[in-house]
Amino acid sequence: MLDYAAFPQQRQEFIHQQLLKNGRVVCATLAIELNVSEHTIRRDLLELSQQGLCKKVYGGAVLSAAKIDSFAERKHSYRDEKHHIAKKCVEFIQNDSCIFLDTSTTNLALAKALPKDIKGTFVTNSPEIAICLLQLDYCEVILLGGEIHRDTGGCIGAVAIQQVKEMIFDQVFMGGCAIDPEVGLTGFYYADSEFKKIVIQQANQVIVPLTTNKLPVVARYVIAQPEEIDIIVTDSALETELSSQFRKNGVRIFSADQ
Repeated sequence: MLDYAAFPQQRQEFIHQQLLKNGRVVCATLAIELNVSEHTIRRDLLELSQQGLCKKVYGGAVLSAAKIDSFAERKHSYRDEKHHIAKKCVEFIQNDSCIFLDTSTTNLALAKALPKDIKGTFVTNSPEIAICLLQLDYCEVILLGGEIHRDTGGCIGAVAIQQVKEMIFDQVFMGGCAIDPEVGLTGFYYADSEFKKIVIQQANQVIVPLTTNKLPVVARYVIAQPEEIDIIVTDSALETELSSQFRKNGVRIFSADQ
């Protein structure tokens, strides 16, 4: 059996593999498994975090989210999964509601999945989503203004923020780069994350539709604490332990395959 205490490189590779497998690691558990001190594990996690492979959290670490592609590039990834998530999300929308669709390729799929006869007001900061929503015969469509952020594909500046502050949403379908049961919903872009925070403040219900490759993972900027999220919709069922961690914060989990 390998003496992990004597081989830090192999020890850190083991920790990295556990992160890839489980999404998070706990210092105390790793110390027992590898027969080293918790101080040694914390030092390993620091080195791994400096390499961008994980993010340190209280008592351990979580997997760092991979840098995301542009909106145009992301439209072509996980297309089937996003389609299934979108169909599930439609079940939560009632007629005559005021709905905010955040700029995300999953929400673009949701806009395409909405029934033609649905009635209500849809607000979005994504020009592409707005164009799609215009295909609905009985809906009012409001596009927030300002400069378009090239990577996210949406308006997230001062003009859009001021407009959002004057609205109250029945439901917000919020995109994100990553989500974790302890850290919450996170993103890579500071301005985008701050904009999303404002939107959430105006919401009666927050729904996060995302593919399972985004959890449990952490990106750079916190968008919402776990308790601020009402529903998560994924393409496939989560592991029981992970689902339980979310439910402790009052988050309901729905998967498209159930």
